[in-house]
Amino acid sequence: MIRHSYKTSESWKALPWKKFRRNLFRLQKRVYKAVQVGNKRKARSLQKLILKSTSARFLAIRQVSQLNAGKKTAGIDGKKFLTFSERFHLEEWLRVNSGDWKHQGLREISIPKKDGTTRMLKIPTIADRAWQCLAKYALEAAHEATFHARSYGFRPGRSAHDAQRYIFNNLRSYANGIDKRIIELDIEKCFDRINHSTIMDELIAPKGLKLGIFRCLKARVNPQFPEQGTPQGGVVSPLLANIALNGIESIHRYHLEYKRGKRITNKTSIGSIAEPSIRYADDMVIILRPEDDATEILERIAEFLRIRGMNVSQKKTKVTATTDGFDFLGWNFKVQSNGKLRSTPSVDNFKAFRKKVKHVVNNSNYGSIIKAEKLAPIVRGWRNYHKHCDMNGSKHSLWFMSHRAYTVFNKETKQNRYSSEKLIKKAFPTVPTSENKHVMVQGTKSPYDGDTAYWSERNSKLYDGETSIALKKQNYRCASCGLRFIDEGRVHLHHIDENHANWKKNNLEAIHESCHDYKHMSKSVS
Repeated sequence: MIRHSYKTSESWKALPWKKFRRNLFRLQKRVYKAVQVGNKRKARSLQKLILKSTSARFLAIRQVSQLNAGKKTAGIDGKKFLTFSERFHLEEWLRVNSGDWKHQGLREISIPKKDGTTRMLKIPTIADRAWQCLAKYALEAAHEATFHARSYGFRPGRSAHDAQRYIFNNLRSYANGIDKRIIELDIEKCFDRINHSTIMDELIAPKGLKLGIFRCLKARVNPQFPEQGTPQGGVVSPLLANIALNGIESIHRYHLEYKRGKRITNKTSIGSIAEPSIRYADDMVIILRPEDDATEILERIAEFLRIRGMNVSQKKTKVTATTDGFDFLGWNFKVQSNGKLRSTPSVDNFKAFRKKVKHVVNNSNYGSIIKAEKLAPIVRGWRNYHKHCDMNGSKHSLWFMSHRAYTVFNKETKQNRYSSEKLIKKAFPTVPTSENKHVMVQGTKSPYDGDTAYWSERNSKLYDGETSIALKKQNYRCASCGLRFIDEGRVHLHHIDENHANWKKNNLEAIHESCHDYKHMSKSVS
């Protein structure tokens, strides 16, 4: 048991984080394997150990207060961050109450959607987010053993690029993609309509954890639909949606085999039969062969969703020829007349990106140097996401955007052409693009299966340039803590001499995001 009389940044930093990660991963791996062999009773006992684990509690608090993108978003209590002393106090509170957690209300934030409607985010307090993260540690390991191979959204070890690669494999010329059609499936208000009873029935969890999740679902529901909906904005919400929708990917497969007169059993291997459905959270596309009956498949999907309280959006769901093109996850896929598949950033995705760039370039509150610093991560992130697309042409090369920025920078730097060129190179970093050579995740593999060699090497291939070189040099281990890169934490490049202008190979090391955070943590903060 860890107790500190001086709860400062130094005592937080000095906690045995490497040991914590190992302890939690060991328990999660045992939960995964127990569910995999059908021993749910043992899995629930192990989940109780995770809820009682000091390691899991501290890691959950660190995740929501230090690492998550929305870490500074306030809940209904108005608290935007936790001091180091408050983090230790929250750990003690979780230790006493994690088995009987009572959720506070949710803060509602309306987000406009591109169709003119609004999406309501419901933000829990930091304490509730910490409990949800703790619950996620226990639930995710169990359900990863049951999830479908073609589900890629909000799962460890999987990404949108896996879905992109799978579509590429099934629509390229040798797969006769020119003859196929696509069902673009849209689920009407998915997160707002998921039936609570479906989630509770499917949940693999001990009684105390189930009760906490039930209270989470009831924290602030829509009065018109008191038995439906998961709060968007919660740490555990995407996982609960995946639990409720799991199995929808198999509907077309079962339909195909039934039509062919084949019998499917639980022992049928996933690789031995067609897998024509790809799901990323509530976004889904279904690949149809010429002989497939789209109407019958949609009827089966509608029945699957009806049982779970949801409906197919008749307005947005459509059947499209691959030669007409379709959008999925920010990409446009189109099979050309020569049979080759072309993937480009979708029109809506490019418009949203351009809007972000224009907002920075035209902002009179920033100088050129600040603008360049703010543009760099936006541009690098967009280019990295689309690095396997066809980016030919000045539009996707961002020539027009960079030229406009150069004009603005040149005025602001008083016609100093050399300074403007340096700022443009900084603001619009180049990212190598190539044919889709992304290595897709194998079958139903999960980071919790214990194959650390596979996952650390696979995750390293998601990076290129200096990061890739550093990872290979370090044998895919963090230079700070020595652990392999197998979890969801992003890999950061650390400049050893703290000079960010020094990009020599011997001055760079690849480390976990959390390890990088500690290296730069101010000692004056308490």
